[in-house]
Amino acid sequence: MRPYRTLFDQFLVRSDPERAHHQAFAAIRAARPVLARWGVPGAPVQAMGLTFPNLLGLAAGFDKNAVGIDALAGLGFGHVEVGTVTGEPQPGNPAPRLFRLPVDRAIVNRMGFNNDGAEVVAHRLAARARKRRESASLDAASARRSVLGINIGKTKVVPEDDQSAVHADYAKSTRLLAPYADYLVVNVSSPNTPGLRSLQSVEKLRPLLEHVRATADSVTRSRVPLLVKIAPDLADEDVLAVADMALAIGLDGIIATNTTIARDGLRSHPHDVAEIGAGGLSGAPLAARALEVMRLLKGRVGDRLTLVGVGGITTVEDARARLEAGADLLQGYSAFIYEGPLWPRRIAAGVAAAQTGGGE
Repeated sequence: MRPYRTLFDQFLVRSDPERAHHQAFAAIRAARPVLARWGVPGAPVQAMGLTFPNLLGLAAGFDKNAVGIDALAGLGFGHVEVGTVTGEPQPGNPAPRLFRLPVDRAIVNRMGFNNDGAEVVAHRLAARARKRRESASLDAASARRSVLGINIGKTKVVPEDDQSAVHADYAKSTRLLAPYADYLVVNVSSPNTPGLRSLQSVEKLRPLLEHVRATADSVTRSRVPLLVKIAPDLADEDVLAVADMALAIGLDGIIATNTTIARDGLRSHPHDVAEIGAGGLSGAPLAARALEVMRLLKGRVGDRLTLVGVGGITTVEDARARLEAGADLLQGYSAFIYEGPLWPRRIAAGVAAAQTGGGE
């Protein structure tokens, strides 16, 4: 067993999950000067007109406020997706709101889009951009920089049935954040903002995405790729409907999938699961459905969209299976928590080695 996993299973699993997250993230940010000297694992990937240093990214949710992008990239992630960021700052749902199911290597969260809001995050990203421009220490390794994705969602107080208000809310985030994004993601699939998932219906989703597209184009010099993130709980026919809509409006890609509200097939004791309550489940139990959704999407869109596979990817074999199902890029979150800071390098390098016949 790897040392980190032993440490996690014996000690870290007893700590408060949200407090542990903040402590671990602080340690990662503090280690940035050391991480900056590490080489980039894996092989570059071309997608959406961008060059990704490798195929594995960090899913939205870990760095909600864009405070540790470069440190996280130093761990080996080829792209870092920050957010979900909302138009207005909000505290999220009451604690406790983050839970572990160690037996299932899963996490349940009902964070509720807690974040500093688009204005604060935009100022932070502007400062980062200035610092990068002014830096005289950029070398060849830095040139293979991690790609930055920005994930935007609905402010909780905005009623989901007021289309103009929803569009204005997403447009505010888009205006402020698109200029700093390598790609932009519209999140309509978190289960922790009331009514948000109703925006996944094509009738509501299409005009929203078209509005975000137009807004992004109005504030950027070059076209920023736009993707949508969908839930694994969509019926197959709804997955295909989203795929058709994405093609029709010229979307750049789909991220599949977000967390699930399902609790089927868990090994954890039912009492423990019931005691946690509502929230989105991520981690290993999500793998099978996320794989099914990826196959559905690939069968529908072929090579016309970039497909990002996320949900239950833990091992090199998991990663390869998602790629074989049609994913162009991958993301992780829960496995990063359970497997530790060396996990992204292990996956990126392992997949690259397997693709060139070198094994894991």
